[in-house]
Amino acid sequence: MRRRTIRTAAAVVGLTALMIGAGGCAANPGDGVTTIDFFQFKGEALEDFTEIIAQFEAENPDIRVVQNQVADAETLIRTLLVKNRTPDVITLNGNGNFGKLAEAGVFYDFSDEPVLDTINPGVQQILEQLGNAPGEVNSLGYVNNANGIIYNRAIFAEQGLEVPETWDELIALCDTLVERGIPPFATSLAENWTAMPSWNGIGAYAAQDGFFDAMRSEGENVGPDAPVSFEQDFPEIMERQAQLFTYSQEGYRGASYDDSTALFARGGAAMMLQGIWALSPVKAVNPDIDAAIFPYPVPESPDDRMLVSGVDVTVTMARDTPRKEEALRFIEFLFRPDVIERFAAAQTMVPSVVGAELGDDPALESIAPYFDSGRITGFIDHQVPTAIPLTGIVQQFLYDGDVDGALRTLDNEWRKVAARTITPVEED
Repeated sequence: MRRRTIRTAAAVVGLTALMIGAGGCAANPGDGVTTIDFFQFKGEALEDFTEIIAQFEAENPDIRVVQNQVADAETLIRTLLVKNRTPDVITLNGNGNFGKLAEAGVFYDFSDEPVLDTINPGVQQILEQLGNAPGEVNSLGYVNNANGIIYNRAIFAEQGLEVPETWDELIALCDTLVERGIPPFATSLAENWTAMPSWNGIGAYAAQDGFFDAMRSEGENVGPDAPVSFEQDFPEIMERQAQLFTYSQEGYRGASYDDSTALFARGGAAMMLQGIWALSPVKAVNPDIDAAIFPYPVPESPDDRMLVSGVDVTVTMARDTPRKEEALRFIEFLFRPDVIERFAAAQTMVPSVVGAELGDDPALESIAPYFDSGRITGFIDHQVPTAIPLTGIVQQFLYDGDVDGALRTLDNEWRKVAARTITPVEED
């Protein structure tokens, strides 16, 4: 991901244009040009989208695209939806909050659009798990990230180490590094979110086969005696996560994210329990680092390994925009292979279009086989209601090591949320 300075003036202009113009763009009188509003949430992608828009407008002189990039996009898009001022084309992060919006039926149904057939089905499945209106496809995955274990390829080569394919091999690798005086992992716990990548990466395997669907069905009955619960299904996950953190550098509990990325960048640890997003701050410290990624080797068979991936950018559009034809033309342009390849490479992400080429970053090359074979799965914390203080619970667990206490708290929090949000079905 390229590091850029986003000018405050540009952000203010975008916000002003959005609040004034959203839902009100139309053909400009006399010139035959239709203006569409493009709402996008990534500040670091402002320049990339500006270049894309310029190319699109040059090839489509009858359409003008106004880009609006603002802070706190999720809050603002909800405000615009309530006011029935939905932008024509929208990008958002494919997370649980986005899934709730999609389930509400406020976005366009792409089920019959040809562009859908160009997208990796595994990417669309991640979005489907987050939520769509019944029977619909309400967004198109654009670029994906990757959550795994980042490793320094130079250290591995110097030490004659191989990428582990099983859990036992990973632990043996860590022990070898310790024996040679090299901290296996650069980690941090000063911010609670830094505990989540490893929780997602290890826990993804326990959450397959409809785990969270079953949790939602159990509702207030989730607990130690239920057919499915955190207490029943996640003890080994938590134990393994804690085991990896014991291989951290000294002082990791008080270390910040910036501390851990700088340590890894300078060769002070062989690996990081972070996703591909961490490579941007790492390369800011050491642009020449040779780093790649492998998935958490949890299953017994290496062939069963999956890469946890999130849809970093998903594209959708207003359900009833009067500028449907123009909006779809812009969306189809966004998904053109040459366009999406350029954007994905600039953001160090994986393009969703089947056959689109990856950037030349070794980290991207290392994860490509998992996308090509469809062995990807979503972030499980997106399935946990936001009212549950998940990150704080996991962070505290990594401080005190109380597996039973953490899982009991998670189940208790799930029951409380279920009691407030699930309406019992009345019998006739």
